[in-house]
Amino acid sequence: MTAQQNLLALSEPILINDIYNNASPVVLYSGDTNDFLRTVPDRSIDLIITSPPYNLGKNYENKSSIEAYLANQTVTLKSLERVLKDTGSICWQVGNFVDDGEIYPLDMLYYPIFKTLGFKLRNRIIWHFRHGLHNTKRFSGRYETLLWFTKTDKYKFDVDPVRIPSKYPGKRHYRGLNKGKPSGNPAGKNPSDVWEIIAQDWETAFWDIPNVKANHPEKTIHPCQFPVELAERCVLALTDENDCVYDPYAGVGSTLIAALAHDRQAIGSEKEADYVELAQERLRSFAAGTLSLRPLGKPVHEPTGREKVAQVPDEWKHSQSALNMQYEDEEGKR
Repeated sequence: MTAQQNLLALSEPILINDIYNNASPVVLYSGDTNDFLRTVPDRSIDLIITSPPYNLGKNYENKSSIEAYLANQTVTLKSLERVLKDTGSICWQVGNFVDDGEIYPLDMLYYPIFKTLGFKLRNRIIWHFRHGLHNTKRFSGRYETLLWFTKTDKYKFDVDPVRIPSKYPGKRHYRGLNKGKPSGNPAGKNPSDVWEIIAQDWETAFWDIPNVKANHPEKTIHPCQFPVELAERCVLALTDENDCVYDPYAGVGSTLIAALAHDRQAIGSEKEADYVELAQERLRSFAAGTLSLRPLGKPVHEPTGREKVAQVPDEWKHSQSALNMQYEDEEGKR
């Protein structure tokens, strides 16, 4: 039996190994990522998914500190290149680091490091979300990026498991041999390289993956928690069953849960002991069928206008009316 089949056959709590073991369904190492990587054999991982820490517990006060951070990350990336199979992929999710009002686009800073290591960028996926901190001296940040790199030109990719419903399924070819036939795919369309993340279930989205906020069923104490559904889409598109998925900064285990949910081996490393403990609890709850998760592909509720949060507050109505009158008066003078 494979490691994943062993997991599914368990009638008792899941065994979580704390050292590398290629026969274990799940490995979660508590400690430094680089220490763990020294125990991992060459070309043994099929997919690496992570969101590396870049402003948690660190004080980036100037450009030199950013350079020092990237130099440290380069050491880790060299090890990740070593353990990744030739057919494997890396999904590296980062945002913008902001220091004293200045933006540092981390995906652009990481790109030359990956290129130096021989990786090839297949997609720069933009995540757009509608909720977050509001800025007063610049436009509010509402996106992050996921860089999908492959090690070689022979890599795994299957879009079918992650297709999304077509917006116009009734569209047909208007010329050629297929004139009059449906032009789309009955399984849905390619989700493209723009994924919209939303904060509440009453918003619409391209890819309906809510970020993990206070009312999200997966929410823990982690401040930048990965939604399981996000990792699931990468797992399904870039690996096969029984493949090995590794998260070098595992946090509370969302990537590991996504891997186990689809019969992949799950491996992670995390230096924060509190997060490791939470990840272990979530993994055991998942194996027992008691973990609260947002279902993959769950339709997003659209507002009817009757919801209180979708209505204009009474306090705003007078102000809006005054602005409209001012606008009409200015237009009349032109």
